[in-house]
Amino acid sequence: MSDIYFGTDLFSELDRLQRQISSLFGGYPSSLRSSRSGTFPPINIGTTDDSVEIVAFAPGVDPQKLDISVDKGLLTIAGERTGTRAQLPESARQYAQERFSGAFRRVIELPQQADPDKVKARYADGCLLISVGKREASRPRAITVQ
Repeated sequence: MSDIYFGTDLFSELDRLQRQISSLFGGYPSSLRSSRSGTFPPINIGTTDDSVEIVAFAPGVDPQKLDISVDKGLLTIAGERTGTRAQLPESARQYAQERFSGAFRRVIELPQQADPDKVKARYADGCLLISVGKREASRPRAITVQ
């Protein structure tokens, strides 16, 4: 039997330890699935037969100040979100803030079939919509049996 006793749930302690270690190393996740909550901008990724579709939810970001690049299979979204217009009065003591403001950078690993020469991006209604075309050889095709 072990002499170690945790006064709380072991899994919550491990989660706390992982968050502390992540903060020591800048909090950069090793993959999209391991990203911590609060990462900005939050994204959705899907695929069609012809492309990889990425939606980054970035309200309050000036689309002219967004920098999108693809290098070595990594899609990078960088920019800055300025502070909110609705500030608390000076006499108020703030005890919670959920809206992020400041510089951000998000890196997404693209699948191998993505073609870095076929990237299109547009910004609409607070969402950055990125479409990355797939290489011709990776598209599904029907084979006729003779």
